[in-house]
Amino acid sequence: MTAPPSGNKALGNTALERLWAARRTPAGGLDWLNLFVANIQTGFGPFISVYLTTEGWTLTAIGFALSLGTITSMASQLPAGALVDAARNKSRVAAFSILVFTISALLFAVAPIPLFIYLAQVLHGFSSCTLGPAIVAMSLAVAGEAALGARLGRNARYSSIGNGIGAALMGACGYYISERSVFILTALLTLPALIALVPLSHIGGSSASQPQAADNGAKMQSRKKVAAVLADRRLLLFAACVMLFTLANAPLLPLAASALTKRAGGDANLLIAACIVLPQVIVALVSPSIGRLAATRGRRWVLIVGFSMLPLRGVLFALIVDPNLVVLIQIFDGIAAASFGIMVPLVTSDIAGRSGHFNLSLGFIGLAIGVGATVSTTLAGWIGDRFGDQAAFLALAAAGLAATLLVWRGMPETGSASASS
Repeated sequence: MTAPPSGNKALGNTALERLWAARRTPAGGLDWLNLFVANIQTGFGPFISVYLTTEGWTLTAIGFALSLGTITSMASQLPAGALVDAARNKSRVAAFSILVFTISALLFAVAPIPLFIYLAQVLHGFSSCTLGPAIVAMSLAVAGEAALGARLGRNARYSSIGNGIGAALMGACGYYISERSVFILTALLTLPALIALVPLSHIGGSSASQPQAADNGAKMQSRKKVAAVLADRRLLLFAACVMLFTLANAPLLPLAASALTKRAGGDANLLIAACIVLPQVIVALVSPSIGRLAATRGRRWVLIVGFSMLPLRGVLFALIVDPNLVVLIQIFDGIAAASFGIMVPLVTSDIAGRSGHFNLSLGFIGLAIGVGATVSTTLAGWIGDRFGDQAAFLALAAAGLAATLLVWRGMPETGSASASS
């Protein structure tokens, strides 16, 4: 990419030009970092299954490798969060995580033997758990507590753009070059991600992990014990909400993809791709607005709106059989994904930001999400096999409704007084 010419007029009004102009500022560095990290993470998605299948791996062996990554991620949530809290420089944690991604991608590319693949999955699973909290901590340091919602919305926008670009680039590499080239490209994309960290290199520990205490009482609060933080009723309620949400959400698209395959035949792959891309477009469009709404209207209101999209999707999937309309239903997934992605770190910051254990608490919420995702796919598959797709969709809609009701009836407003007014 070449820089646009100098001069105010040359900066133009496009997002790309503004992004380039701000690349040396901490805010611009975060934009680029989120974009390239999303590029990288795309390489560790469905392309793994495609690559290992072409290398002669059995479905059982592929499933074990993927499960190993999932188990590592779940087991790493709390220790990774504690590590980020303890780190004096969050950008160094992010750089370390990205370098581990480089090693993981190269292990996939060098030789798809079990030892390398399993090691790559373990390394990627742990580093994913350190990179996410590090980015949130740097976002908090750059934007401040009051503007964190808007900053997280901006993060989500650039992550969504990065996902789309990454999927297109890696799909083209896999089609025109080889499946192995996907992981070489993934390793190469870690280089611009590291460069994006340069404007963030000054971010240290205290400001990034928690807002500065305004008085002695707040300083005492920041030294709360771990047990007291994790036992906070609001954090436990939020963990239950996100676990229920993930339990209902994780199997919806796979079930819809299976149903589309039965109905659409040869067009299924194209329709499934549209089901994946459309929510990303919606996330990119609405994330900044959702971040601002969380700051002005309150967290609880945004959570209710986002969570309510889930039971609506489940019911529509159960009732609608037209493949084109099934794709359009994914608009609601984009709204839910944007709300969920922004609210998880934002609400956690509200609850635990001044405790000194923000990233540990974020890891606890991540563990709850992982538990919901792990249980949901098996449960939804069993319901679908025994009672049919429609029953499975309705059961997931019921779980989504339960999550929405729990937010509505049980979850308190965690934002400032101004936000909730």
